[in-house]
Amino acid sequence: MAKRDYYEVLGVDRNADEATIKKAYRKLAMQYHPDKNPNNKEAEEKFKEASEAYEILSDKEKRQIYDQYGHAGIENQFGAGGFSWENFTHRSDLNDIFGDGFSSIFDSLFGGGFGSRSRHRSSNNKGEDLQIELSLTLKEIATGVEKKIKIGTKEPCDKCNGTGSADNNVETCPQCRGTGQVRQVRQSLFGQMQTVSECPSCHGEGKIIKNKCNKCYGEGRVGKLKEVSVKIPAGVEENQYIRLRGQGNIGPRGGARGDILVLIHEKQDDLFERQGNNILLEYPISISQAVLGDEILVPTLTGKVKMKIPAGTQSGRLFRLKGQGIQGLNTYSKGDEIIKVMVVTPTKLNKEETELFTQLREFDKRRELKPGKGFFAKVRDYFS
Repeated sequence: MAKRDYYEVLGVDRNADEATIKKAYRKLAMQYHPDKNPNNKEAEEKFKEASEAYEILSDKEKRQIYDQYGHAGIENQFGAGGFSWENFTHRSDLNDIFGDGFSSIFDSLFGGGFGSRSRHRSSNNKGEDLQIELSLTLKEIATGVEKKIKIGTKEPCDKCNGTGSADNNVETCPQCRGTGQVRQVRQSLFGQMQTVSECPSCHGEGKIIKNKCNKCYGEGRVGKLKEVSVKIPAGVEENQYIRLRGQGNIGPRGGARGDILVLIHEKQDDLFERQGNNILLEYPISISQAVLGDEILVPTLTGKVKMKIPAGTQSGRLFRLKGQGIQGLNTYSKGDEIIKVMVVTPTKLNKEETELFTQLREFDKRRELKPGKGFFAKVRDYFS
């Protein structure tokens, strides 16, 4: 079953601001709360669907990718099993709605455990995001392409199995008892105040390594060159990017992986100029072809096609080849190829050619040629 549009799920316009999106999600979260809909699988699914939509649309970066590529662009945002509570990054927003007791609800719905302690350690230990640049030809952009790219990443250390310990002995931090956090309670004018901060002994990891691995120096990761595959959808543009979720550096000592951002560049084409999903081509024709008409072979992104030049064609006239342009992003429609024919005036004539053009000039003297703006008006009408 195809996923519904995230804007449709939340019931908001595509131009909705952050406050409107948050308000819409709160309304749906309250409506489909499991406590209000016990043993109601349909309500659970709607609750999950709304949470996934909110995760994407409430994040500026993720929303931009979704607006550009649709569901195909964010398929790598979540794990292989799809959206789970581990992917949800808006705990504070839900605290406003349900209070602190909501995490168990999401554990049962999305699978996997979630708590402030494990979340803290995971985010503190996450690997870095990486960025690479990828240059594509116009033909690759027109139809989409899959590329293999080599990139240097941080991978688990094979000597210590990613633990960072030379003897595989990792101890639980005695100060925070593995939570990665320490709590302090102090008295104030308003009563007891409790604060939570990162454990200074283990730096929020909950673990302490005494005998560090001499290959990775206790990080649990080393630099390696690996090959990744990236699918580029048709219709991408300059400076857009593809996010490869979970393929960046692995975090220290088994931390979560970062992402890889693939920045798209468009190579300049020798023949065509891109204008949106249309491609433009200037094609030279001779005076005789323009006057008498002809049939020519015009290059396209996929080969050559025949095109008829009517008799009396003026230099600069535009012709359109339907569907010979670039496939639109997340659609099956294609742009067109716009051909501008340019009548070429010969610069070097032999004796016979000079005689023929001399005779032709006598006929031209009988024609009244007047300046005007007709050509520019036609160009405007053509693209309007």
